[in-house]
Amino acid sequence: MIPHPCPRPAQAHLRRLLPGIALCASIAVLARGLEAAQIRLCGRVWLEALNTALLLGVGVRTCLRPGAVWVPGIKCCARTLLNVAIMCMGASFSMGAVLRAGPGLLAAVAGMVVFSLSFTCAVGWLVGLSATRTLLVACGNAICGNSAIMAAAPVIHAREEDVGATIAFTAAGGLVVVVGLPLLGPLLHLGGAAHGVLAGLTVYAVPQVMAAAAPFGPVAVQAGMLVKLMRVLMLGPVCAVLSVLRARMARTGPARGRVRVVPWYVTGFGAMMGLRAMGLLPPGMAAALAMMATGLTVLAMAALGLGVQAGAVLRAGRPLALTVVFSLLGLMGAALVLVRGMG
Repeated sequence: MIPHPCPRPAQAHLRRLLPGIALCASIAVLARGLEAAQIRLCGRVWLEALNTALLLGVGVRTCLRPGAVWVPGIKCCARTLLNVAIMCMGASFSMGAVLRAGPGLLAAVAGMVVFSLSFTCAVGWLVGLSATRTLLVACGNAICGNSAIMAAAPVIHAREEDVGATIAFTAAGGLVVVVGLPLLGPLLHLGGAAHGVLAGLTVYAVPQVMAAAAPFGPVAVQAGMLVKLMRVLMLGPVCAVLSVLRARMARTGPARGRVRVVPWYVTGFGAMMGLRAMGLLPPGMAAALAMMATGLTVLAMAALGLGVQAGAVLRAGRPLALTVVFSLLGLMGAALVLVRGMG
């Protein structure tokens, strides 16, 4: 009788990952299908696949908690594959568009991001929200919602429960902004470009910026997309600053040791952005990397949802909800003042 050969370590590791990855992929495919159904029935997307995957993951976790066999693959999607997605996002960033807009607009957007981060941290401290969740809300509202939250989470060593809860609340707030801006627009008496800048400064995701700016014409969409790109540009520097601060705290605190200052995925994000700026990424490859980033992010959102305990979210609901609401109000007010001042 020929003995069955032992599986190689790599093969054994892959087998451990497959069940959890398959579960996350199933949720991601369902979320994509629901997004497509919204387009077919309503003509637009009200709840993107990213947020739908998170909610579906929370639902699965609440109804049927996955056993130990699923955990390795779920963690792989929530961490490793998410970091790969963040790195690939750099290929979709156009540095040329930012440079053509001039340093004045870039400085205004950077100032708005700094204000939003500072204001949100102050609000979180006042309402008693934990420092970790406060920083996650600050990064999400100030930069680009889900992507910024998931990029900052490993830097500050946030738990998956913190990430999922924060995304759930900020996604709800972001949806209100997307729906509310077109309704509020006629009362603001702004031009098309100004409406686009306001959307770019306050709305989270790129498709949502398009949805919020589209009622005010193509000029508004172009302006909104440009400002949105500038906000995304702040993702790398903000994560790098958080990494440095975290490293200093680790060196001076009780748990001293070797600390990685800048995570590899932040470095990869900058490298991808630089390669595109230098023309070293063919257009087809840049588009493929952008699609890969989107797909992996939806997968990661499903994994994050599977790690969220609904009871824990509800227990932390009031401070987190207050921080999200007042952070968004502060961002909206400051953005409106800036837009009127630029006009």
